[in-house]
Amino acid sequence: QVQLVESGGGLVQAGDSLRLSCVASGRANGSYAMGWFRQAPGKEREVEAAISGIGSNTYYSDFVKGRFTISRDNAKNTVYLQMNSLKPEDTAVYYCAGRYVPLSRQVYFTSAMPSAKNYDAWGQGTQVTVSS
Repeated sequence: QVQLVESGGGLVQAGDSLRLSCVASGRANGSYAMGWFRQAPGKEREVEAAISGIGSNTYYSDFVKGRFTISRDNAKNTVYLQMNSLKPEDTAVYYCAGRYVPLSRQVYFTSAMPSAKNYDAWGQGTQVTVSS
């Protein structure tokens, strides 16, 4: 089982940028699809971005498309979320999630990326607060 540790959260002002990192340990490699989810108080956890194991496929929610960029460096077992033009409504706890997907199946997992139920490894979360 892979272990995930997020970092990079903090308090910023509207319009600022942040880069979140998620380091995977254990059996982490290019066979893990990864996602970034957010959860605001009183709301359900929802996907913001996801990336396939080898980075060939990505998904973005409509809310972050054009502002956030997900990327990965498999040599470092790290997934990033570059967040630009941050808004107060981006305030939430951000979670990194992973799911083992064999290379031959990665293209079929693309449609499953947005759903939290399809991931079985989760980090502890990192708080992002955007002030107006």
